[in-house]
Amino acid sequence: MSETVSASNASASLSIDRRRFLATSAALAAGWGASSLLGARSATAAGLKTVRFSEAVHNLGYINLYVGMHAGIFKKNGLDMQVSAAGGDTQTFAAVLGGSADFAIGDATMAQISRENGGPGVVVGTVVQRAHYFGVSKTLEPITDPKAFKGLKIVTSPEPNTNYSVAKRLLEKAGLKVGVDATIVPVNPGTEIAAMLAGQADIAIAYQPSVAAAEAQGAKVVFDFSNYIGPFCNTGIMVLPTTIQKDPEMVQALVTSFEEASRKTYADPAFSKEVARKEFPDLPGEVVDKAIDAELKYLIPAQSVMTKTDQWANLMEMQVYLGNAKGTVPFDQIIDNSFAEKAIASLK
Repeated sequence: MSETVSASNASASLSIDRRRFLATSAALAAGWGASSLLGARSATAAGLKTVRFSEAVHNLGYINLYVGMHAGIFKKNGLDMQVSAAGGDTQTFAAVLGGSADFAIGDATMAQISRENGGPGVVVGTVVQRAHYFGVSKTLEPITDPKAFKGLKIVTSPEPNTNYSVAKRLLEKAGLKVGVDATIVPVNPGTEIAAMLAGQADIAIAYQPSVAAAEAQGAKVVFDFSNYIGPFCNTGIMVLPTTIQKDPEMVQALVTSFEEASRKTYADPAFSKEVARKEFPDLPGEVVDKAIDAELKYLIPAQSVMTKTDQWANLMEMQVYLGNAKGTVPFDQIIDNSFAEKAIASLK
């Protein structure tokens, strides 16, 4: 992450216009077929069901996923996880809409937007239960009042990625006008720290393990979004209703695996650190360990896969305020907690 990132090029290459995303969603909703969504899944030699799984970006907010894979939890439940990083929240949900992925984890607002525009989308669980973003800087002192963001250049992923949304909401709630009182500089997801270290911004809104890596280079955390926002469905498990209808056993196995992995993540921090080191081998081990310590301290990974009403309400309040969603789909129509309830009951 030492490369200098061009904000304009990054924004042009990865930022997906929300209206274009909605148009794509509606078109796919009208035209998909069951074969394009589920197809003929190949089985491994061990008889496992192959699951095409898309993560928005590879980061330690998703440590529950990685713990589940390294601990063999998904395999124990009959699943062969084929995980790929999509490059952002819109891209990961687009993979589900287009049929190249069975499940996606990312900003669950994508499913809400799709539903509000006549498309599909169901959220069957939560993977990140708090905003897993930190304000990181080499030049600033800790910020306790959001009004202190006035006059700063802030680097985030492009809109509508979640760290852009939380940054914009923070500024506007503080009475600051974006582009006038403070500037948001969008860059490729995952390169926020590099842009800040290169001098393109005063502060980066980033996630682990990038935050711990920045601290190792002399930067420090100056603002904590997890406590500022509180309970928050930062990352949800998104799936199409047709997938639920055609293969509820697969959905149940996946949600049960996430519930078990979430519990193990908190119960065995040493194992979580071991897994994190394997997932991010290019970073010094002590940096990864520090990142996991911060993730667990701030309760960022979901402690349970169940999506709670306050987590969803805080997400929707922010997205409705920003104009990214209308909030017209009721909680019980877009959140299907039935799989999580069965998972919790089975693991008691």
